[in-house]
Amino acid sequence: MENHDIGPLQPVHNVKPYKRVQGVHQIEHFFRVAAGLEIDKEDIRRYYEFVEEKIRDLLLMAQRTAKANDRIRVEPRDLPITKGLQESMHAFEALDVDIGLEPILEKAIPEPRIDLAYSDEIEARLPAIAGGLSFAVARAFTIIDPQSKHPATEQWGRAFQLFHLLL
Repeated sequence: MENHDIGPLQPVHNVKPYKRVQGVHQIEHFFRVAAGLEIDKEDIRRYYEFVEEKIRDLLLMAQRTAKANDRIRVEPRDLPITKGLQESMHAFEALDVDIGLEPILEKAIPEPRIDLAYSDEIEARLPAIAGGLSFAVARAFTIIDPQSKHPATEQWGRAFQLFHLLL
């Protein structure tokens, strides 16, 4: 039998890239309270990717609006916040009082790079926007399958498709 010395500099194979997630317990608790769902770490990874993508999309549209109005920085009025997202943000804030997810979102959701600078007000609103998106996606599961308690990959895909149509 060969003796393979596996030193610290040996390449590692078959390692699935996985983003480190923060606030696992708060996110799990949030989904339980908001929609009666039990989620796992893979779901949390999907959730973070969804929120990052939607924040990026909103900021890109805000940048287009600012440029169309000949401004050199993105202001809150440029963000395409719909009435539904605004309501979800308020619902998230009311629900989050006992959960404490917003500070985690503030640290965990990276601010996308866009061509124009954006105001401090937008930077301060990003966690609340991420929270509104979180509330909306959690509630989407109750529409897709009200009986489901453990969302499957297909259900995550359907929830994200709904948002791609709406946002």
